[in-house]
Amino acid sequence: MRRGVIFGHRDFERILEAMERGQPYAVMTGLMPSGPMHLGHKMVIDELIWFQKRGAEIFLCVADIEAQIMRGLPPQETDRIAVEEYLSNYIALGLDLEKCHLYFQSRSKVVKDFALKLGTHVNFSELRAIYGFSGESKASHIFYPLIDVSDILHVQLQEFGGPRPTVVPVGVDQDPHLRLARDLATRVGLVPPSSLYHRLMKGLLGEKMSSSRPETAILFRDSEDEVRRKLWNAFTGGQPTEKEQRELGGDPSKCVVFEILAYHLLEDDNELASVAEACKEGRILCGECKRSTTQKLLDFLAPVKRGREKALSKARELVTAAF
Repeated sequence: MRRGVIFGHRDFERILEAMERGQPYAVMTGLMPSGPMHLGHKMVIDELIWFQKRGAEIFLCVADIEAQIMRGLPPQETDRIAVEEYLSNYIALGLDLEKCHLYFQSRSKVVKDFALKLGTHVNFSELRAIYGFSGESKASHIFYPLIDVSDILHVQLQEFGGPRPTVVPVGVDQDPHLRLARDLATRVGLVPPSSLYHRLMKGLLGEKMSSSRPETAILFRDSEDEVRRKLWNAFTGGQPTEKEQRELGGDPSKCVVFEILAYHLLEDDNELASVAEACKEGRILCGECKRSTTQKLLDFLAPVKRGREKALSKARELVTAAF
């Protein structure tokens, strides 16, 4: 929040009030097991860890129905990806999954039944106004938002503790689901969910970071050589030549490498500001910055990779228990 990575919210005051009064509140989020986990996914995990340390009850959904509908992946593949790419990394990054309510959409009768009930409170015109469905949309694409909203709202059902403040940390691209969830919450007697919005990381080549395009992202499974190569080829805010960089300086606001430092690697605000000033004043070249950032990133990733290997068996146990 301090750095503007989380840049907006809806009704987060409800969550702060619950924290200050020691009252129960919940955090709900999900992961779609459709590809390898990358650095951009870490932002939600950082938020979950922060909330977990502050007494939140965390609900973590494996959105395997979404992966099957949107990406055509079979259940065996979504199960594998969930364990090997996500849940094991979550543990390695410091999230205590044993204290989370972990479930898979496809195995949750509660979520699917509640989605059907919520469907009686919304018509197609409202869905189309929010999601922009066209005549080419498949029926599964039209129904899926109700599954997503059920994920968000079911945590307030009596069997899970009843109505209470709930916050959903998401990228701004997920806001349509929050809009629908807030509308439906008032119709079924629940507390409209709060939300936090974080920025989506730039891809290494300047576009959106995506696990479906490995060259745009630092994947948690990347080797050291792959990390070095990807960062060396990353888009920066520097000038075309060393001479111009020294004279004119660079623009860290456009630089993917600086964004990685700001979002993940430099805790100290003064140190981050020093890097930004050195760039703007031309006292540091992009190559120098890339080399130092690469080493910081490798130092961060190495223990996570070791932790992931140790966490695999625990992740499999938790998934078995969730079924």
